[in-house]
Parts: sequence; C-alpha cells; structure tokens
Amino acid sequence: MRRVVLCGGVLAVCCGCAGPAGGDEGRAPGAPTGVTAEAGSATSVHVMWNAVPGVSGYEVFRDTAKVAEVSASAHMLDVTRLTPSTTYVFTVRARDGEGRLGPRSREVRATTLAALAADRSAPTRPGGADGRAAGSRAVQLSWSASTDDRKVVSYDVYQGGTKIHSVGGGQTATVVTGLRPGTRYSFTVRARDAADNLSPASTPVRLATAPGADEGRDTAPTGFRATTRQADGAYYIDLAWVPPRVDGVVTEYQIQLDGQPATSLAWGGAPPREKASYSFYVGREAGVGHRVRLRARLPDGTWGAYSVERAVTTGVRP
Repeated sequence: MRRVVLCGGVLAVCCGCAGPAGGDEGRAPGAPTGVTAEAGSATSVHVMWNAVPGVSGYEVFRDTAKVAEVSASAHMLDVTRLTPSTTYVFTVRARDGEGRLGPRSREVRATTLAALAADRSAPTRPGGADGRAAGSRAVQLSWSASTDDRKVVSYDVYQGGTKIHSVGGGQTATVVTGLRPGTRYSFTVRARDAADNLSPASTPVRLATAPGADEGRDTAPTGFRATTRQADGAYYIDLAWVPPRVDGVVTEYQIQLDGQPATSLAWGGAPPREKASYSFYVGREAGVGHRVRLRARLPDGTWGAYSVERAVTTGVRP
C-alpha cells in the first residue's frame, strides 16, 4: 500500500522498500515535466523537457498547432520559422508504444528576439574547448565565450555532426548526460547570434566515458545535509541539498533510507534550482540510527549519481 502525501508543492510517493513509482500498464503516459523554452534567435525557440521513461515519442505544440513529432531518444527541439519579437506558448505530450497519448505538459512561454537588419556577421569561434569524463554516463564540457558585433544569444553543442543541445549565450559550460559506458565521443560547440548566424565549430573535444555503471559524480546533488527533529511526539528527518548542475530541470528525486529506496519526490510546481529541502516521518522512537542519501532523475530520464550518505539518530542533535 502506497501512501501519497502532497506538501509544499512536492508529491511524495512513499513506497516502503519498493523502487520508485512507475507508470501503470494499460494507461497513457504522464505529462512531461521540466519543460522550458528559450529564444535561440529572432526566428527560433529552443524547447526542452525531461524524458518520460517507456514512451515511443513526443509531440511538440506551438500554441494550439502541433509543430513536430520526435523520437523517444530526444528531449529537445528547435522550433524555427517564427516571427521576431513575438511571444509563443509551447507544450509537449508523450506517446507510448501502443499509440496512447498522454496529457500535455504545463504551458511555457518564450518571446523571440528582435530582428536585426542586415546582420550577416557570424560570431567568432568558441575557444578553449575542453572537457572531462564524469563517470560512465556523463561528460562535462567548457569553452571560452565567443564575440559578436551584436550579441551571442546561444551556444549549440554537437555530438559528432548532430546537434544535441543548446544553452544560453551567457553560459560557457554544460554537463552532457545519457551517454554509454566505455564509449568514445567527439563534441564541438558553435555560437549563434540573433540573426541565426553560426560561428565556426570549436576544436573537437574527444572524450571516453568510464567503463561500468557509474552514474557520473557531476550528476549527484551537492551540499547534502540531514538532521532529525521531533514534532508532536514523532521524529522526522529534514533534508537539504543543491540540485545537480545539468542542462534542463530536475523535477524528481529518490530518497534512499538505510540502504533501501524509501520515497520518490516529484515537484508539482516550479522545482527549486538553487536549494531544495524535504522532510519525512521516521517513527516515534528515540535513539534510532538511520542512513540517508538521495539521487535525481536527470532530464534525459536516467538516474544520476547518489549524494553523499549522511547518518542521523532520532532524538540526538548533530
């Protein structure tokens, strides 16, 4: 029997020693979470969402019109041929292998940039491209900022010859997740201005992920703390952490208590990006020791690395 609690915009599914709650067979998939939209130029918007496990694809809508269908392996899309200085509303919904369509995601808005007359000057090539493997399923990339006669509005990240992501013009680093263990990759970065002029590609960054099943240390929540408190004759564990710095929005976490999955958290409102906290009940007996840690479901639908593990004892102040 699962106990479902809604508290402060956080949906907690308490599963005892079971794993995180999954989709019910025979039902349509849930709505994608973590949907964001950011103008990439005067005529394009970059839409991202968190992957929904077990689906066959996604439909992306601009206002009420479906603009694209993408495969299950994608969780981003550049919506193009838009009008400058115009606000658009975007939603995404998932489709499973049986053709069932889930509900649309929450609406997100983005306003395209103003058109720039006769701008044919591309940004300079991003310099100093570098990176390192972060375990078996992630890499961290960085580069030096490009310059432009107007403004660099975004950077496009390529894996081989395929564009896999886009970040804002003020960002010069990213963590790429969802990679395969023990695999060699080549990444490049190109800068884009508001007129959709693209810079030359950066020098390639060639990296190999580590072998094995390590989730990647840079995908773990940081600054993790755990304390206990008493309220109304019961004991609770209070958790606080900083979400992992990955591109996209982390909306779901799994808490592990004493070596077993205990609770899955899914934010019902705007998920925290800088600091997160959660509290849960652990019983009425003092002097009981617990070990606790947590991990995030990444935007690509995979689980990230666990945080450090903390030990607490009910009724004992740290």
